[in-house]
Amino acid sequence: MDFYPLYNSLRVALASCMIVFFTGIIAAWHVSKLPAMIRGVVDVILTLPLVLPPTVTGYFLLRLLGPRRLIGAWVMAHFGVRLSMSWYSAVFASVVVSFPLMYRTSRGAFESVSKNIIHSAKILGLSEAFTFRRIVVPCCKKGITAGAVLSFARALGEYGATSMIAGYIPGKTATISTTVYHLWRTGNDELALKWVLVNIAISFAVLIALNVIERGKS
Repeated sequence: MDFYPLYNSLRVALASCMIVFFTGIIAAWHVSKLPAMIRGVVDVILTLPLVLPPTVTGYFLLRLLGPRRLIGAWVMAHFGVRLSMSWYSAVFASVVVSFPLMYRTSRGAFESVSKNIIHSAKILGLSEAFTFRRIVVPCCKKGITAGAVLSFARALGEYGATSMIAGYIPGKTATISTTVYHLWRTGNDELALKWVLVNIAISFAVLIALNVIERGKS
């Protein structure tokens, strides 16, 4: 049994989780301070990948990152790096589909912080960066952690966008999800079932971690 799909899935999920952890928190903090009308528009744009079919997301990524497309062609011409059909292409897909989970969870946590606390910090002359880093984030750490766990789980199980932008190349781009589909399509049900059980075990562990975090809120 080749364990590359497990290694690659964990690598992709961890890399994308690290990216959306910081980008999701920063975006959520700034959006939460926008006027209601503008906030609504930005919120729809940032949350859109959560409701779009993954194949549609993958299609748009290919339109941007393909070797003959706008960004992909420019990167290929200047750096000689192909942005599609590589292991890190799956990171791009996972970041896009998991970002809304981190963003929405973090924004909800920030909006639950009492405005009086933030106002008091301003009266005391504390900078916005200090207030965010030392007051707001500690108050929201459980919600932020929950968002990170959900984002990791989403990235780990991503298939649609990943299969389009990264494809299935054994030993190069294969993930658990794409491997299961390939094995099923080629009639190797026994090995496909093993990978399904591996994925279930990891997902089970992630959900337990999430439940522990949720209990810690009460």
